[in-house]
Amino acid sequence: MHRSIEHPALNPLKQRFPDAKLLVTEFRGMVTVAVPRENLLGIATFLRDEASLRYDMLAELNGVDYLGYPAAVHRFAVNYGLTSIPNNNRLWLKVYLDSTGDTSPGHDLRDEEVVEKGDPGLKVTSVTSVWPGAEWMEREVYDMFGIIFVGHPDLRRILTWNGFGSYPLRKDYPLRGVGERERYKIITREGA
Repeated sequence: MHRSIEHPALNPLKQRFPDAKLLVTEFRGMVTVAVPRENLLGIATFLRDEASLRYDMLAELNGVDYLGYPAAVHRFAVNYGLTSIPNNNRLWLKVYLDSTGDTSPGHDLRDEEVVEKGDPGLKVTSVTSVWPGAEWMEREVYDMFGIIFVGHPDLRRILTWNGFGSYPLRKDYPLRGVGERERYKIITREGA
């Protein structure tokens, strides 16, 4: 039996962004709105600033690689877990991304070149201007998945080093790594 999804943010979003193609899903009581990447910053700002909604906290931000997932249409996604503290509501935003090039290990750029020369299919606008707490979360998603957050104030790797050579949470990354342990220089106490 089909039932319509209800959430306090859905009607205001549809009224404010009538031309945006929003895809709404619900799973275990959590509502997710998939938004086109070009509308992300406008929708995020609206959700934060609208007096009746006030999604003033970005609680979570994570990346997903759908490679090999049954019936997946897109390769990557970025999920934004929003919380309205005054209204005690939660909402998920999702942006789908598709790479335009090879995603296998060894095809990445250094941090200083990635915004200019990176894969245009993996670029999405940073939400740090809306929720400043996104800064470290976006850096982690960039480091692990290679998603490029345009407009980020300090987009560089946070868990691996600049020039690491790959993105470890992509599903085409080998389970045993790509030789980074074998090439790692061991520093002894005497040699330090």
